[in-house]
Amino acid sequence: MNPVKQISELSVKIFADGADKATMLQLYSDRRIKGFTTNPTLMRKAGVTDYEAFARDILAAIPDRPISLEVFADDFPEMERQGRKVASWGRNVYVKIPVTNTRHESSIELVRRLADASVRVNVTAVLTLDQVYKACSALVGGPPACVSVFAGRIADTGRDPLPFMVEALDVARIAPNVELIWASPRELLNLYHADAIGCHIITVTNDILQKLPLVGKDLDEYSLDTVKMFRDDAVKANYIL
Repeated sequence: MNPVKQISELSVKIFADGADKATMLQLYSDRRIKGFTTNPTLMRKAGVTDYEAFARDILAAIPDRPISLEVFADDFPEMERQGRKVASWGRNVYVKIPVTNTRHESSIELVRRLADASVRVNVTAVLTLDQVYKACSALVGGPPACVSVFAGRIADTGRDPLPFMVEALDVARIAPNVELIWASPRELLNLYHADAIGCHIITVTNDILQKLPLVGKDLDEYSLDTVKMFRDDAVKANYIL
């Protein structure tokens, strides 16, 4: 079996996906983590109750790596107001704009207005090539921007996200200022998938980041560790037959 590349040898940039302050600050000390992303669902899960206080606190602690913060309004004028406000909090802020609102109305014109106003935008919840094209068309020529393709959710539908992401990268070439994000990965192997196709960024949740020490681990040793785990749990459970 061929040796596995170490994480430091990969070209894809790893962004930590989460909203737990202590974890984010711990990951900030890891130079392999090149940026951070969050969203309202992750913030709620982490117990964040004051959006602005949390965001400003994190931006003060992490001033020199990209941090994506998502708007939470559902109408476009309010999305725009929130986006401009959030963007004003730091030069490293990327404003996450969902590709549609909950009524399935496209946000692309809003994305274009924000990009024209020099706001760094991260178009999120993207799952189709048409959405990739429209987002990149709106962002081209503007400041640095991202398009987050939820490859993991594509995989959840029984579709292979790898060829989809290859096509998405080809589409994204129309906008040299745009980086494509492999979002919602389901396993550590997705880092290698993203790297192999030349994807710019992959967002990774802490449960997957915890597996980084396993990279390249001897499989015989890992097999033994697994057997020991089963045995230890059986003993702790006091099972008898």
